[in-house]
Amino acid sequence: MRMTRAVYDSIRAHSEGAYPHQCCSVIIGNSTRESWRIKAAVQTSNTRTDSAHNRYSIAPLELVRIAREARRQGLEIAGFYHSHPDHPAQWSATDFAEAHWLGRSYLITEVARGKAAAANSFSLSGSIEEEKQFLQEPILIED
Repeated sequence: MRMTRAVYDSIRAHSEGAYPHQCCSVIIGNSTRESWRIKAAVQTSNTRTDSAHNRYSIAPLELVRIAREARRQGLEIAGFYHSHPDHPAQWSATDFAEAHWLGRSYLITEVARGKAAAANSFSLSGSIEEEKQFLQEPILIED
């Protein structure tokens, strides 16, 4: 995954601003042979009201709106990001169970005591749901 410093910094700022809850958003860009070139991170609301500190959900209508706008710009949904307040930037069993966009990236930012720390990204690979797996992918920041 490649992105500009400005996009990366916006993700980190959003993660810090949502603390102590998880933030969630959609990342849009273009697919290259090797990975995604991220053009923007579109902030969304975390619609989880029962456990927003360790779960997230994006409203389907918001996701459709973002997909349409991305398509209008010649882009597509490249994946999603969310934060892990006071937990490592590693996917959880829940993250894996709720990941369904094969071929997309799932970026996680650890927020330690309100400050963005480590970030990791995982590509959801596989050709069918039953074969899906997360593969760690590098995050390359371009200035």
